Amino acid sequence: MIERYNPGPRYSDATLFNGVLYLVEVPATTEGDIRSQTKSMLDALESTLALAGTRRDRLLMATIYLVDMADYAGMNEVWEAWLAPGTAPARACVQVAGLAQPGWRVEIAVTAAYGLD
Repeated sequence: MIERYNPGPRYSDATLFNGVLYLVEVPATTEGDIRSQTKSMLDALESTLALAGTRRDRLLMATIYLVDMADYAGMNEVWEAWLAPGTAPARACVQVAGLAQPGWRVEIAVTAAYGLD
């Protein structure tokens, strides 16, 4: 069975299938530098993970999209502070020509194991 969290006409906040949660987060605003956008995005990610019944230490894979690779160090600074030691998921980070909202500097797609055990 597929479970969708807050489904809308274009996307759901998260989708759960076979014990794996799939979700994408973006910054809450187009304002700010990479650090503030990354923090707002990770705050939203944590809220969505909790809504779906899991948490950040259960991340399996992350794909991070940056508009400018000059933001890589600043994004990593916030990312590394957000993760508990020893819980980093497999990860890719790629540069893209742009994101859906002009002004967004970062976007993340993750998979997470379902549950809190």
